This record gives sequence, C-alpha cells and structure tokens, in this order.
Amino acid sequence: MLRTEQKIHYVLRIAVAMCFIGHGIFGVITKQIWCNYFAVFGIGTDTAYALMPWVGVCDILLGVIMLFYPIRAIALWLVIWGGVTAFLRPVSGEPFAEFIERAGNFGAPLALLILSGGIKSFRQLFVPINPNAAVDAITIQNVFNCLKTVGFLLLMGHGWLNIIQKKGLLSQYAAIGFTNPAKVAQFVGVFEIAAALIVLIKPIRSILLLFIIWKISSELLYPHYGLFEWIERGGSYCTLIALWFATKQVSSNLKVPTFKNNHI
Repeated sequence: MLRTEQKIHYVLRIAVAMCFIGHGIFGVITKQIWCNYFAVFGIGTDTAYALMPWVGVCDILLGVIMLFYPIRAIALWLVIWGGVTAFLRPVSGEPFAEFIERAGNFGAPLALLILSGGIKSFRQLFVPINPNAAVDAITIQNVFNCLKTVGFLLLMGHGWLNIIQKKGLLSQYAAIGFTNPAKVAQFVGVFEIAAALIVLIKPIRSILLLFIIWKISSELLYPHYGLFEWIERGGSYCTLIALWFATKQVSSNLKVPTFKNNHI
C-alpha cells in the first residue's frame, strides 16, 4: 500500500503531465489567443502560428517524460516555463487574475521538487526522482505550505475573474442554461474567494473534498475544446488533491504521544 507521501508524489506527477500535455495540445492546434503572447516578444502572427506546434510538441514531450521518468531538471524548467507562460497573460493585457488562477501550472512541479528534497547539486538535476524515498516531517510541512499557497492562488484567481465578469465565464453559465449569468458569476466569485481563504487559513479534508469536486466539475464547462481545457487544468485540481493527502499527513505528524509517569 502506498504511503501518503507516495500518493502526493504520484498525484503531483499526474498534475504536471496533464498541465503540460494539455497546454501542448493547444500549441499543436494553434490556439489563436497565443498570438497575443508571442506578440509580447515582438513576434508577428504568421511566425507565431509557425512556432506554436513546435512549442506544443515540446510541452507534450516534457509532460510525458515527467509522467513516466520524472527528472528534477525538467521539473525546474516547468516551474520557470509555467510561471512565464502564465505571466504572459497580464503582460499581454489580460487581468492579473489570469496569472494567479494558473498557479497550479508552476505550483505543481514546484511542490514535486520540494517533496523530492529540492536540488542539492548540479548532478542531482539529472537523477530521476525516487517516489519511494523517505520524506521527513519538515519536508511534508513545506510541501503542505506550498500546496496551501498554490490552492489559495488558483481559487482566488478564478473567483476574481468571476467577480470582474470575465466574458468566457459568462458564456459558460449562459451555455448551461442560466438566464442571469452575471449574477451567477458574482455568486461563484464570492464562493471561490471564500474557498481560497479557507484553503490558506485552515484546510479541512472534508471541505477540501468539496472544493476538489467543484474544481473538477467546473473545469468541464468550457464550450470549445472542453476535454483539452480539462486536461490542461489538471494542475489546478490535482494540486488540491495533493493538498488533501498532505493535510492528513501533517495532522498525523502533529499528534504527539503522551506518556504517563509511573511512580514506584
């Protein structure tokens, strides 16, 4: 039977793989909005469309490698790449919430690195991460804190986008039959911001399970390329699943045995 830290390890590997495989697929099918992000570097539309499949294939390849043969060097690169690609959204004119809503993109590989003990030497960058390695209580606590922060950011970001009435979200609510999508967005926004604060301040496993179900379900609402969108956002809900496991382990570590004094 897998230990809790092993479960966290495998969930994070799946999170990383889903995120970058899903992201890569959008590069292969040349998602139009990517042109805005290439434009940040002065790259024109024609060149952007020519480069997208290459970027996509690289993302898919790295995601697959992390799924079957996780290496710290790739995980480190995906932290950087995931952060850069997420940050390109506000840089290109989108709300800053778009960046923090994608915290799972860079947070999942970061948590995996922390769980593996970090990077202590250059040589270690190219040694496969061992899912069976022993993990001490301090490392678990660090992973827990990382996952809490990531969960807070991604829920806060999505809630923020609802509050400011992101057009794509309003379209989702209208598509599933709500007659007043703006009001629904306000309600969802308040709920997700409250959820973000709960995750940051006091994550409780039973409540986390509700948030996990919510996140998995809500990510299925994208009308275009819905399956690909759901795969790409694996970094979000798998991060919450990893936090669900980590919360159990941290709670166990905090239980200090008590001993009765025997007097003779």
